Amino acid sequence: MLFRIVTLAAVATLTTTVPVFSQSASASMSDNLAMKVLVNKDRSGLALQGYDPVAFFTQNRPVAGSPDITASHQGATYRFSSIDNKKVFEQEPDKYAPAFGGYCAYAVSEGTTAPVDVTTFQILHGRLVLNKNHDILELFNQDRETRYQKAVTNWPGIVEKKGM
Repeated sequence: MLFRIVTLAAVATLTTTVPVFSQSASASMSDNLAMKVLVNKDRSGLALQGYDPVAFFTQNRPVAGSPDITASHQGATYRFSSIDNKKVFEQEPDKYAPAFGGYCAYAVSEGTTAPVDVTTFQILHGRLVLNKNHDILELFNQDRETRYQKAVTNWPGIVEKKGM
Protein backbone atom coordinates (compact mmCIF):
# COMPACT_ATOMS: atom_id res chain seq x y z
CA MET A 1 0.00 0.00 0.00
CA LEU A 2 2.78 2.43 0.95
CA PHE A 3 4.53 1.65 -2.37
CA ARG A 4 1.34 2.57 -4.28
CA ILE A 5 1.02 5.93 -2.47
CA VAL A 6 4.67 6.84 -3.14
CA THR A 7 4.29 5.84 -6.81
CA LEU A 8 1.10 7.87 -7.20
CA ALA A 9 2.78 10.89 -5.57
CA ALA A 10 5.73 10.60 -7.93
CA VAL A 11 3.46 10.32 -10.97
CA ALA A 12 1.42 13.33 -9.81
CA THR A 13 4.61 15.37 -9.39
CA LEU A 14 5.86 14.44 -12.85
CA THR A 15 2.49 15.14 -14.43
CA THR A 16 2.32 18.66 -13.00
CA THR A 17 5.97 19.40 -13.81
CA VAL A 18 5.93 18.37 -17.47
CA PRO A 19 3.33 20.89 -18.69
CA VAL A 20 5.18 23.77 -17.01
CA PHE A 21 8.41 22.72 -18.78
CA SER A 22 6.58 22.36 -22.09
CA GLN A 23 5.03 25.82 -21.82
CA SER A 24 8.42 27.32 -21.02
CA ALA A 25 10.12 25.52 -23.91
CA SER A 26 7.45 26.50 -26.41
CA ALA A 27 7.52 30.13 -25.23
CA SER A 28 11.26 30.38 -25.83
CA MET A 29 10.84 28.72 -29.25
CA SER A 30 8.21 31.26 -30.28
CA ASP A 31 10.46 34.06 -28.98
CA ASN A 32 13.20 32.79 -31.31
CA LEU A 33 10.78 32.68 -34.23
CA ALA A 34 9.80 36.29 -33.58
CA MET A 35 13.45 37.30 -33.90
CA LYS A 36 13.71 36.78 -37.66
CA VAL A 37 16.28 38.84 -39.53
CA LEU A 38 16.81 39.61 -43.19
CA VAL A 39 20.12 40.99 -44.40
CA ASN A 40 21.27 41.52 -47.98
CA LYS A 41 24.48 39.47 -48.07
CA ASP A 42 26.39 37.31 -50.51
CA ARG A 43 26.81 33.53 -50.27
CA SER A 44 29.74 33.88 -47.90
CA GLY A 45 27.67 36.07 -45.56
CA LEU A 46 29.34 39.37 -46.54
CA ALA A 47 27.08 42.41 -46.21
CA LEU A 48 27.33 45.76 -48.01
CA GLN A 49 29.45 44.14 -50.73
CA GLY A 50 32.43 44.49 -48.40
CA TYR A 51 32.10 48.25 -47.90
CA ASP A 52 32.67 49.82 -44.49
CA PRO A 53 29.26 50.81 -43.01
CA VAL A 54 30.75 53.46 -40.72
CA ALA A 55 32.59 55.22 -43.57
CA PHE A 56 29.28 56.13 -45.22
CA PHE A 57 28.62 58.29 -42.14
CA THR A 58 32.13 59.58 -41.43
CA GLN A 59 33.57 59.99 -44.94
CA ASN A 60 30.29 60.48 -46.81
CA ARG A 61 31.27 57.91 -49.44
CA PRO A 62 31.58 54.16 -49.92
CA VAL A 63 34.97 52.93 -48.69
CA ALA A 64 36.08 49.34 -49.23
CA GLY A 65 36.58 47.40 -46.03
CA SER A 66 39.47 45.10 -45.31
CA PRO A 67 38.92 41.33 -45.19
CA ASP A 68 41.18 41.40 -42.11
CA ILE A 69 38.96 43.79 -40.12
CA THR A 70 35.46 42.35 -39.68
CA ALA A 71 32.55 42.14 -37.28
CA SER A 72 29.35 40.12 -37.36
CA HIS A 73 25.85 41.44 -36.83
CA GLN A 74 22.53 39.67 -37.42
CA GLY A 75 24.21 36.78 -39.22
CA ALA A 76 26.16 38.97 -41.64
CA THR A 77 29.83 39.91 -41.80
CA TYR A 78 30.77 43.55 -42.19
CA ARG A 79 34.21 44.75 -43.27
CA PHE A 80 35.90 47.92 -42.05
CA SER A 81 38.59 50.19 -43.39
CA SER A 82 40.03 50.73 -39.91
CA ILE A 83 40.03 49.22 -36.43
CA ASP A 84 38.49 52.47 -35.16
CA ASN A 85 35.50 52.08 -37.51
CA LYS A 86 35.07 48.49 -36.37
CA LYS A 87 34.99 49.65 -32.73
CA VAL A 88 32.43 52.35 -33.54
CA PHE A 89 30.24 49.79 -35.29
CA GLU A 90 30.49 47.29 -32.44
CA GLN A 91 29.30 49.93 -29.96
CA GLU A 92 26.12 50.65 -31.97
CA PRO A 93 25.70 48.10 -34.78
CA ASP A 94 22.02 48.90 -35.37
CA LYS A 95 22.91 52.55 -35.99
CA TYR A 96 25.49 51.77 -38.69
CA ALA A 97 24.06 48.63 -40.31
CA PRO A 98 22.05 49.66 -43.36
CA ALA A 99 18.32 50.27 -43.05
CA PHE A 100 16.02 47.62 -44.47
CA GLY A 101 18.73 44.97 -44.17
CA GLY A 102 20.74 46.67 -46.91
CA TYR A 103 18.04 46.09 -49.53
CA CYS A 104 16.77 48.75 -51.92
CA ALA A 105 14.62 51.24 -49.99
CA TYR A 106 12.40 51.91 -53.00
CA ALA A 107 11.71 48.18 -53.43
CA VAL A 108 10.94 47.85 -49.71
CA SER A 109 8.53 50.79 -50.01
CA GLU A 110 6.79 48.72 -52.70
CA GLY A 111 6.66 45.64 -50.44
CA THR A 112 9.52 43.64 -51.94
CA THR A 113 13.34 43.47 -51.96
CA ALA A 114 15.96 44.24 -54.57
CA PRO A 115 19.77 44.38 -54.66
CA VAL A 116 21.58 47.71 -54.33
CA ASP A 117 24.33 49.85 -55.76
CA VAL A 118 26.31 51.23 -52.81
CA THR A 119 26.90 54.50 -54.66
CA THR A 120 23.17 55.30 -54.27
CA PHE A 121 23.55 55.72 -50.51
CA GLN A 122 22.13 58.52 -48.42
CA ILE A 123 21.74 59.05 -44.69
CA LEU A 124 18.07 59.50 -43.76
CA HIS A 125 16.80 59.73 -40.20
CA GLY A 126 20.28 58.74 -39.05
CA ARG A 127 20.24 55.51 -41.09
CA LEU A 128 22.19 54.32 -44.11
CA VAL A 129 19.65 53.95 -46.94
CA LEU A 130 20.50 52.34 -50.29
CA ASN A 131 18.74 51.91 -53.62
CA LYS A 132 19.05 49.60 -56.63
CA ASN A 133 20.53 52.15 -59.04
CA HIS A 134 20.61 55.89 -59.69
CA ASP A 135 17.31 55.93 -61.61
CA ILE A 136 15.58 54.23 -58.68
CA LEU A 137 17.29 56.64 -56.28
CA GLU A 138 15.77 59.53 -58.25
CA LEU A 139 12.32 57.90 -58.04
CA PHE A 140 12.78 57.34 -54.31
CA ASN A 141 13.83 60.96 -53.79
CA GLN A 142 10.84 62.40 -55.69
CA ASP A 143 8.85 61.70 -52.53
CA ARG A 144 11.62 60.66 -50.19
CA GLU A 145 9.77 61.03 -46.88
CA THR A 146 6.67 59.14 -48.02
CA ARG A 147 8.79 56.40 -49.61
CA TYR A 148 10.93 56.10 -46.50
CA GLN A 149 7.87 55.84 -44.24
CA LYS A 150 6.29 53.22 -46.53
CA ALA A 151 9.54 51.22 -46.35
CA VAL A 152 9.54 51.49 -42.56
CA THR A 153 5.95 50.25 -42.49
CA ASN A 154 6.56 47.40 -44.97
CA TRP A 155 9.86 46.15 -43.55
CA PRO A 156 8.52 44.03 -40.63
CA GLY A 157 6.17 42.12 -42.96
CA ILE A 158 8.97 41.51 -45.46
CA VAL A 159 11.23 40.22 -42.68
CA GLU A 160 8.43 37.98 -41.40
CA LYS A 161 7.88 36.58 -44.90
CA LYS A 162 11.48 36.26 -46.14
CA GLY A 163 13.59 36.36 -42.99
CA MET A 164 15.22 33.56 -41.09
